Amino acid sequence: MTSLTGQELDPLLQRLLNSNQQFDGAYPGLQIKRQPVHTLYGGANLYKPGATQKMADLALRHVNTYAPTFFELAVGMGFPGAETLTVDSEADQGIARTVYDRMLHKLKTEAVEDHRVDFEDGYGVRSNEEEDQHAIAAAQAMAQGYNENSLPPFVGIRIKALTEEAKYRSIRTLDIFVSCLSEQLGGNLPHPFRVTLPKVTTPEQVAVLADCLSLLEKKCGLSTASIDIELMIETVQSVFSQAGGCAIPTLVQAGKGRVTAAILGTFDYTATCNIASAHQDHLHPAAEFSRQLMQVSLTGTGVALCDGITNIMPIAPHRGEDLSPEAQQQNVDVVYAAWRVHFRNIMHSLRLGFYQSWDLNPAQLPVRYAAVYYFFLEGLSEATDRLKTFIDQAAQASMVGNTFDDAASAQGLLNYFISGINCGAITENEALATGITLAELHERSFLNIVANRTNAETTG
Repeated sequence: MTSLTGQELDPLLQRLLNSNQQFDGAYPGLQIKRQPVHTLYGGANLYKPGATQKMADLALRHVNTYAPTFFELAVGMGFPGAETLTVDSEADQGIARTVYDRMLHKLKTEAVEDHRVDFEDGYGVRSNEEEDQHAIAAAQAMAQGYNENSLPPFVGIRIKALTEEAKYRSIRTLDIFVSCLSEQLGGNLPHPFRVTLPKVTTPEQVAVLADCLSLLEKKCGLSTASIDIELMIETVQSVFSQAGGCAIPTLVQAGKGRVTAAILGTFDYTATCNIASAHQDHLHPAAEFSRQLMQVSLTGTGVALCDGITNIMPIAPHRGEDLSPEAQQQNVDVVYAAWRVHFRNIMHSLRLGFYQSWDLNPAQLPVRYAAVYYFFLEGLSEATDRLKTFIDQAAQASMVGNTFDDAASAQGLLNYFISGINCGAITENEALATGITLAELHERSFLNIVANRTNAETTG
């Protein structure tokens, strides 16, 4: 027996339908699509034909010098339990060898996933004539890489900020680079192609960049909306608006559908918070605050999150062929110390749900991949068992060991596999070991998966 009539309920249910559809449009949820685990930045003046292979060679040379086996890698990065590892005993190797093998394979096959030709901080202040020349030369080098099929999967440029001081130079460089690149490629661009906008302070800066890109696409004969925007969250004003609200969603909306990622500029952001340089750090509470705001305002919207840099480079202080044993040991100590800072920072980002970060030097790439693979492989066995048990028990609350799982934690486990696949750390076959199907992975929603299975059993 019910009291409410259909005539009374229909308008209420229609209101819910409208609201739910608006929500689903704004928050499509986690995507099963590739997100690079890093973006490697390099000054435009250094970008030459063959740059990708050169960076890969440097990364391989670095790891071969300082980690010729998995043992040195584990010790150098400070893997938990590394002090008990032995080179010969497979029983003592844990996941160290798997991490090492996957990392080495990655460096040999695709060392650079994402690259930005930098016309901002990594480039410096130069004459207008010199920057014009570098913009043309860099565009020509990228076009050659495209024609030779040697570019990373993701490429783009970082322009200068759209402040009063830099706006003309910034837009001119953008115009020269895109115009030259599209001309070289016959009216095409690499896909995806991304423009990174630094030091954003107002929504109008984002909107102007979006309009400039629309004009460039039209003038150059490019497809509409073929150029993406990445926003750098590295000023206080990019986090909070003058009115006191969270500014990040407004900045994204100003991009008119072009914004694909938001990047934390850790050191610029902490500097705008008036934090002394000696205390600016990846783990500073101010950086944590901005990460949390980025996460709660963008997760599920389709805009990817990217964390900041580690500014300690694994560069040896001594060079040459005939180094003394003392100098060689100093080199190892310096490199390993930098590895451990970078490894710590990457693991911290991953635990917070940031699966991509910047890198500034090819020597950082071995640490990048080792940390990402370690993070996912470390938890793979337990996550597989927990999700498999939950699925096998028809989505009823379950226990694996002393860990209680309900629908919310099952969604978290599903997110773990989705993120692991997105960044290339987990294979689809490893995810399928949970008993889930590829189609169900693409559903992205554990509640939908349960509902589909329940309906199938009912109709079967």
